[in-house]
This record gives sequence, structure tokens and C-alpha cells, in this order.
Amino acid sequence: MALGTLSCTGQPETAQAGSETTAASVLMAAFSGTSGVWLDLTYPFSESTTYWPTADGFALDTVAFGMVEGGYFYSAFNFSSAEHGGTHLDAPIHFAEGHQAADEIPLSRLIGPAVVVDVQANVRPAAADADADYLVTTEDLEAWEAEHGRLPDGVIVLLRTGWGSRYQDRTAYLGTALTGPAAVPELHFPGLDPDAARWLVGQRSIAALGIDTPSIDFGQSTLFETHQVIYGADIPGFENVANLEALPPTGSFVVALPMKIEGGSGAPLRIVAFVPAGG
Repeated sequence: MALGTLSCTGQPETAQAGSETTAASVLMAAFSGTSGVWLDLTYPFSESTTYWPTADGFALDTVAFGMVEGGYFYSAFNFSSAEHGGTHLDAPIHFAEGHQAADEIPLSRLIGPAVVVDVQANVRPAAADADADYLVTTEDLEAWEAEHGRLPDGVIVLLRTGWGSRYQDRTAYLGTALTGPAAVPELHFPGLDPDAARWLVGQRSIAALGIDTPSIDFGQSTLFETHQVIYGADIPGFENVANLEALPPTGSFVVALPMKIEGGSGAPLRIVAFVPAGG
């Protein structure tokens, strides 16, 4: 019997049964961090968390905090939040009637190998003339493949526009300081071109799509075509993903576990990545 290990490129390597390298030891090394590093791709949730301008934000209400009569410390809180804010999941049902809700997405679409498609050189997020309306194109994806090989089936694709560097400045990140419906026409941030979304759905077989902006559609979208295309194929989305600059183009693995809201169109998401040593 052959036992599989994982190389720093994310490809399986084979070891024979009875050798020192076993499936259990490989998993133990990964989860202990001795064979690589775990990275958090999640922004914390607080009253300053960025939400869609028409959504309710995050609130944390204190139930108890301090010493109690029994002589021990006790704290408890209630929280409230819209589904879509901060680092979060978009379930397919968000824009595709009859498709998977947050609690119905299989783990195979939330856990797996990942690639990072980096287009920040085109966006220039730190520049005065940054392209806030940049659309990640099919040509961008094909250029990535020309350098790194075809997108593997079942891969989680993460789009790095560099816009995450603006996250702590809500106005710079969203493109407007307005809130409510009046803010929506003023939104400016990069997203995925609908034609590129159709290419991913029709020509490739990806598990999930993530991005370091507030939406997989760019800020000026009015029809949210990329949402419709991606979620119509039961591909979940991860928005406001943090720290993508820490991941290599290939070879990392992602675990993206949302709150399991029955029937939910989305949910707060804790997403982490494992980068094997040398990856």
C-alpha cells in the first residue's frame, strides 16, 4: 500500500508502507506547524469591521464581564452581524435561486489546495492613480497559467489585487465615506470580470473563489454578473480575504470554515492557509 505525502508544490509524493513517513506523521507535522506555517487570512470582527454600505454592522453587547459572587471571573457577550461583512462567505444561494445555502456547501469546496493570482501590478493599489475599477481578466488568468501551469481541478482560486492594503481605511477601501443606498453608486474597488468568471466556470473546474476586496464583482457593478455566474455554478465565494501577500502562487492549502447558518446566503468566515516549508 502506498501512503501519500505532500510536497511544497502541493503535489502528492509516494512513500511505501512501513517507512518512517506515514500519513499520520505527515498530518501531525502539518497540524503542529513543524512542516510549514499556518497563516490567518481573516480580519477580526469588531465595530470597525467593513460591511456593505446597506448592511448592519457588527455589534458586541456585554452580558457579563468581571468577578462574580462565587469569586471567579466570568465574561459573556451577545453579538449581531449581517451575513455579508468582514471576511465572509458568499453561499451560492446569495445570487442563484435554488442553489446551495451556507449550511449545504460541501467541505470539499471549503478545504483544499489553493493558488494566488496576483494582479496588483496592474491595479497599483498604493499609487495615486490606482485603478480602483480594475477587472481581473481572462488574460490575467491565462498569464498565470503560462507561468505556473493549468489551474488544477478542485483548486481554490484567490485573487490578490493588493486592495487589502487599504482595509483599515474604510473610505479608501470602499471608495466612498457614504453609507446606505446612496453609497452604492459611489463604490470603487477591483473585482473579477464577468467574462473571466464565465471562463472559470466553462473552461476550468475550481472549488471556490476568494478575493481581497469587498466583492467578487467590482464596485461599479450594477448587475453583479460575476456573482450570478460563479454562484450559479455552486462555487462559493470568499470576500475581504486578508494577508494574501503571505501566500505563494502555488503550493498552499486553505481551510475556509464559515458559521453554519441554516439556509444562510452567507456567513462570517474563518479562513486559514497552510504553506509547506519551502513552499
